[in-house]
Amino acid sequence: MRKFLIASNNAHKVVELNRILNPLGIHAVTAKECNIDLGDVEETGTTFAENAKIKAMSAFEKSGMPSVADDSGLMIDALDGRPGVYSARYAGENATDEDRYNKVLEEMKDVPEDKRTARFVSSICCILEDGTVITAEGYSEGKIAYEPHGTEGFGYDPIFITDSGKSFAELTSEEKDAISHRGNALRILREKLLKYI
Repeated sequence: MRKFLIASNNAHKVVELNRILNPLGIHAVTAKECNIDLGDVEETGTTFAENAKIKAMSAFEKSGMPSVADDSGLMIDALDGRPGVYSARYAGENATDEDRYNKVLEEMKDVPEDKRTARFVSSICCILEDGTVITAEGYSEGKIAYEPHGTEGFGYDPIFITDSGKSFAELTSEEKDAISHRGNALRILREKLLKYI
């Protein structure tokens, strides 16, 4: 299996990437697994796509390995697209997932049902051994709940309600992969990678 370095320490993202990339003969590994120090990469982009490319390029330059980075987050219409690219830092640097989604719930407490539309966005950038850059972006539309539901998933999953009426945190891994922003982006990436593998 070919190894692709994942520019993330988020174990959940690595698992999701492997579920979709393994059938292509690609195994996602972390910098820690490869004894590589990627250091802190400053995400200075104003879009998910820009941040994904910054992270992937940094990993590629430091490792020489094919590298994949994802930048993703939640965009809420009633909050003018927030938390957006600041999704991971929305409630401060050391905040928990619960802190972040509770901040959103507080900001949304007076927003009526029909105005609670939102989407998750995932931008993925993959850089191959020869420097070829491949990008993909996926979306998942939904609504913001009034309170958290479910115990699966991570991040804002408990407050993101899908068309099924369930939150991302109430879905199995397979159900989430089928409709999630990252699953959609990875399927696009997989199709593009087939031209190179």
